[in-house]
Amino acid sequence: MPLPGMRGSDHIGFTVPDLDQAEHFLVEILGAVPVYTLAGKRADDDFMSVQLGVHPRTEITEIRFYRLGNGTNLEVFAYDSADGQASQPRNSDIGGHHLALYVDDIDAAADYLRAAGVEVMGRPVTSAGASAGQRWLYFRSPWGMQFELVSFPDGKAYEAGAETLLWHPARPAE
Repeated sequence: MPLPGMRGSDHIGFTVPDLDQAEHFLVEILGAVPVYTLAGKRADDDFMSVQLGVHPRTEITEIRFYRLGNGTNLEVFAYDSADGQASQPRNSDIGGHHLALYVDDIDAAADYLRAAGVEVMGRPVTSAGASAGQRWLYFRSPWGMQFELVSFPDGKAYEAGAETLLWHPARPAE
């Protein structure tokens, strides 16, 4: 049985070392729209460890919410961690991750990022197999989080015989 009432992804949350730096990158470079901010959360009981799995004296200093195109919302945290913070995981680490953004023209998007001083990792890669028709390219935020550009304006090979298609941000109603 599926999760009752599940409709889809609401947001992606992540922690950054500097909220102002993150906001500049998200808004000025990626085009996210700021929506609202929440004041931090500090607890003198075990709320933080029970609810969030962090040290009980850790404090959320601020949370900012953004809308990113036709995709999911972003919930961006700043923490004052009572027991220190780990470095950014690599994709190959447990918990490693990236945030992929669909673009219509990957070459134009990559050129834009390079011109803005963003670290772009290599050149666009052409996918094969079920993902044929897609090109992708990774880039990093100023705090080291990996993002990915993806583009497949004519679709992917798997779509020809698929009963269910992956959600496509350029065609959100499909």
